This record gives sequence, structure tokens and C-alpha cells, in this order.
Amino acid sequence: MGKSSRKKKRLGSFKFMSVLFSTTLSLFIVGLFGVIVIQAKTLTSIIRENIEVQVFLHKNISEADQAKLGKLLENQPYILQKDDGAQLSYITADEAAATFLEDTGEDFSKFLDDNPLRDSYVLSINEEYQTSEKMEKIVADIQKMDGVFEVTYMNDLVESINKNLMKVSIVLGAFILILVVTVIILINNTIRLALFSQRFLIRSMQLVGATRGFIRKPFLNRSFVFGALAGIISSAMLYGLIEYTKANIDGFALLQNNRMQLMLFGGLVLLGAILSLFSTLRAVNKYLRMSLDELY
Repeated sequence: MGKSSRKKKRLGSFKFMSVLFSTTLSLFIVGLFGVIVIQAKTLTSIIRENIEVQVFLHKNISEADQAKLGKLLENQPYILQKDDGAQLSYITADEAAATFLEDTGEDFSKFLDDNPLRDSYVLSINEEYQTSEKMEKIVADIQKMDGVFEVTYMNDLVESINKNLMKVSIVLGAFILILVVTVIILINNTIRLALFSQRFLIRSMQLVGATRGFIRKPFLNRSFVFGALAGIISSAMLYGLIEYTKANIDGFALLQNNRMQLMLFGGLVLLGAILSLFSTLRAVNKYLRMSLDELY
């Protein structure tokens, strides 16, 4: 009798360990895809930060007017702001000439008496303003400012990025939906199979007069803990994988977004706990409603 009891206990432990393993693996796959999405978003932001608007100034503009224009541009809401301030730089005509010479090897000063290039401001635009319509409005608004000769930006690049991002977002969204549905089904079926061996225990508790709430409580508590634990383990595995990749792949650290990764890890713990709790609740309620003949 004692051996049989220990055997059943080991079998029950094995079943719930298999639930923990399956849930952890499922959440790890979801988290891995989440990390890829975060990396893609960060990479997109880096690319967008390199989209610049060049504001060329009139040749006869005074230093005071130039500084006034710079201050006006710096305070515009569409200018990208970072920890070190607004992403705006001033380039003199001489600096532009030196850059042109370095890039092309052509020294136009040998043929021209005057530097044809102009002083300019180079602006980095906030990501939320990088649509064709908003960019055109920004250009039109800057063009009206005193001291501005011409405003240019790479319109084709902005349109190309936006179109490609839309396509990628649709594909990623479809994959995420399929993956989440698959994980929900997998976790639900795994828990149902694990509770199948407990169906007679549930019936025995009913026969001795235990209420449904009393019967559900230990199963729900255990499933919540197992689900949260699976989320913690999968998050730890993802963190280890990220750190290993950062140490072995140059430039990978630039794609990290610590705030979003912490949100992802917290989401995995919450997702694991909620899915396990909900799946267990469904399975226990199913066995509570079954007759004795149906249990066999």
C-alpha cells in the first residue's frame, strides 16, 4: 500500500514537472520572438535617427540671426531629443567644403574664387513625425523662417522605410498571433493531461462533502506558482542568451532596450501565471461537472 502511494506521488510529481517544463519552453519561445521584435524596433529607431533634414542659410545672414534661428529650431517639437539635448548641429560653409573634399577628393577652390556651399543646420527628426505628410509640413514651416534659403531631406528614403516597416509589421503581427494561439493551446492541453490523473481525487473530495471552491483552491494555487515559476525560468534563460550574444557579437549591445526587456520578462511571468491558472480552472471545472461513469 505504501509503495503504491509513493509511486502515485512520484507519478504526480513527474506530471507537474512536465507541465513546468512545457510551460517554460513555450514561454521561452514566445520570449525569444519578443526579443527579436524588440531588437527590430530598436534597429528601426536607430535607422530613423539617421534621417536628417538640412536647413541651408542665406549667405548674408548675421551671426545674431543665425543663433536666433538655431534657438528657434531647437525648440521645435519635431526635433529629436536625447539625454544630451536636441539633436541639431551647425555646419559652416568651410566645414562643408572640407567634408566635400574628404568625400570626393575634388577641390573646387582651384576653379572657383568663392565657396558655393552655405552654412547649414542639420536636424534629426523625432520618429513620430517621420511620415511623408508630416515631413513635408516640417519642411514648409522651416522654409518660412527668416534666414532660411533652402530645406532638403531624403524623401525617397523616408517613404521606403515606412513602406517596408508596414510590411514587416504585418508579417511579425501574424507570426505573433499564430505563436500565442499555439502556446495557449499547448499549455492548456498539457495541464489538462496532468490533471487527468487527479480526476478521481477530485471526485473523492466531492463525495466527502468538499465545496467546489475548496477543491479548486490547491490546484489553482499550485498552477499559479508553476506558471509564474515557468515565466521566471524562461526569463532567466532569455537573459543568459542575450548576455552571451552581447559578449560574442559586435554591435549587438547597441540593439538593447533594457526597459522593454524588463517589460517582456514581467509579461512572461504574468502570462505564464494567468495561462496556467485559467487552464487549470477549466480542467478542474470540467471534472467537477462529470458524472462517475464519465470519469471512467
